[in-house]
Amino acid sequence: MKTLLLPLLFACLGAGSAPAVAADNHKGHDHGGKAASHSDQIKPAYGGVVTVVKDINYELVAKSDSLTLYVSDHGKPVDLKGASARLTLLSASDKADVTLGPVGERLEAKGSFKVAPGTKVAGQVTLPGGAPTNVRFTLK
Repeated sequence: MKTLLLPLLFACLGAGSAPAVAADNHKGHDHGGKAASHSDQIKPAYGGVVTVVKDINYELVAKSDSLTLYVSDHGKPVDLKGASARLTLLSASDKADVTLGPVGERLEAKGSFKVAPGTKVAGQVTLPGGAPTNVRFTLK
């Protein structure tokens, strides 16, 4: 009896682990608007930090005197005429809300900003004809 149960047990255990292996192969992909975890693999084109939402790349370049957001779809700039972004910068002791407007092929705000490494940035980007998209960055 033991000789029949042992192979059956191994067969069941092997079949049960197959879905876990298959599910592991899909880590890092963007499904249904969730922020993709493979953003770290995308090389910034402008020296900023990148996040990807629904296959759209958002690259934030944060300087002490300007915030610039580049938006691209598979490497091609997105038309930002009529677009806007509202970002909140969060550091250990500071919170600042900033509105960015279109300037050519980017969204931009000028001013004085505290943009130290580790600053968290959360925001909403509204592209022409689209619903607002939530974006998040951590400055390096």
